[in-house]
Amino acid sequence: MTLVVAAFYKFIKLPDFAEMQNPLLSFCLIQGIKGTILLAEEGINGTIAGSRQGIDAVLAYLRSDSRLLDLEHKESSTQSAAFARMKVRLKKEIVTLGLPEVNPTEQVGTYVDAQDWNAIASDPDVVIIDTRNDYEVKIGTFKNAVNPNTHSFRDFPEYVRQNLDPQKHKKVAMFCTGGIRCEKASSFMLSQGFPEVYHLKGGILKYLEEVPQEESIWQGECFVFDERIAVQHGLEQGTYDMCVGCGHPIDEEDKFSPHYEAGICCPYCYETLTDDKRGRLEEKKDRLN
Repeated sequence: MTLVVAAFYKFIKLPDFAEMQNPLLSFCLIQGIKGTILLAEEGINGTIAGSRQGIDAVLAYLRSDSRLLDLEHKESSTQSAAFARMKVRLKKEIVTLGLPEVNPTEQVGTYVDAQDWNAIASDPDVVIIDTRNDYEVKIGTFKNAVNPNTHSFRDFPEYVRQNLDPQKHKKVAMFCTGGIRCEKASSFMLSQGFPEVYHLKGGILKYLEEVPQEESIWQGECFVFDERIAVQHGLEQGTYDMCVGCGHPIDEEDKFSPHYEAGICCPYCYETLTDDKRGRLEEKKDRLN
């Protein structure tokens, strides 16, 4: 069965976000939807999967709130379950930068449509920054993009302070998976005095969906936060699996490593695997087998 995967977010003031949680969760469960939706006072962020009818019903439910009337979403498809269950969580931020004063509803960078991204990215005066975490960047990124080598989005402000100068780097363009991290990143950089800040509208997913592969400057695959692990051009299923032990994406080369044990660990986590965790993973593996 083909399932529809819908990703969406919007920065909008939701002072009643806690009261929205249970009704939204109940509606999603009734529709047979699985995935995760985050609610915070600053907005909503989610990725869900289900039948065409179920996804349409949930999106209509969300847009029935006048504050979310223009909620945009991106779609892809999968042949297998993308999520194990449905969760609606309350958070301080819908994407955690750790600076609550940064507000994309007050100021945000200039949006660049997917079809215009190549021109921006090929401008020698523009610094192209991948705002995602290091493990995401390693499996795919844009040509000539800078990897900040961050382990968490919380690390991004410090990277900017240590490595970029508004007087020297006058044009900066950023991208991320679906666009949400760049909303905050661009707002932060404007607050730091950077004069021209651009970001890819709809993120990598929109680029891979709309830009033909023969015109693309994307290299590799794009990590996604569901059980597909990664997608390619046209949002087709990628080739990566995920380590059960640590959640790191792994490829066929990783599986040939002496430090890879299916269902237990991989080259990225074998050194930190405790006896207690190994025992739990082995028990789980035995149950599944």
